[in-house]
Amino acid sequence: MEHVDHILVVDDDRDIRELVTEYLIKSGYRATGAANGKEMRAVLGNSHIDLVVLDIMMPGDDGLTLCRQLRNDTQQNLPILMLTARNEDSDRILGLEMGADDYLVKPFVARELLARIKAILRRTRALPPNLQITAPNRVISFGDWQLDTTARHLLDHAGTVVALSGAEYRLLQVFLDHPQRVLSRDQLLNLTQGRDAELFERSIDLLVSRLRQRLGDDAREPACIKTVRSEGYVLAMPVKVQETSQ
Repeated sequence: MEHVDHILVVDDDRDIRELVTEYLIKSGYRATGAANGKEMRAVLGNSHIDLVVLDIMMPGDDGLTLCRQLRNDTQQNLPILMLTARNEDSDRILGLEMGADDYLVKPFVARELLARIKAILRRTRALPPNLQITAPNRVISFGDWQLDTTARHLLDHAGTVVALSGAEYRLLQVFLDHPQRVLSRDQLLNLTQGRDAELFERSIDLLVSRLRQRLGDDAREPACIKTVRSEGYVLAMPVKVQETSQ
């Protein structure tokens, strides 16, 4: 039986929530609505969700708080599309910093929402062709870290799983596939997002900043991902790849 993607729409505005869920259902998806964080967690506990559409401006736990909670939960590495009622860089930057995969400003056209959902799901599930690998099951070691590409887990020196968003995972894999090589921002955008890349000026810088935080890398004097002024970024440590049999 063909899998039908299940989208969770979290918005305290009942009219918007129902309109979006109905539109998604008509477009071939499963869709469930939630009015707040409590309802969101209940749905996540009882259903398999493929993507969360999450409004920023909500009473109680707002969308940014809920996004951060999802990203801190190693069991909820879900794609997240943030909705913001204000066309301000601050909201978009905060959303990206919290771990959102994309954002959309209200009011929006339903077809654009659908296009962004499709793009996020496509990016999450398929690496661009220039990142395809002949041995997909690998454990990649760098410094005190290991990336298990089978389980899609980042492990620290003690073997503890560190949660990564889909965007953070893709960026880390790009660096690990091109160690000790300077990659420009444009190259990183293309390698991580392919044709769907939006040249939002600070998106790669924010994503690198988030990844450095996951790795415990000092932003002022990073040891792992270094900034090369006027050029881009480089993974500045050797990488060891071990193929697995799974």
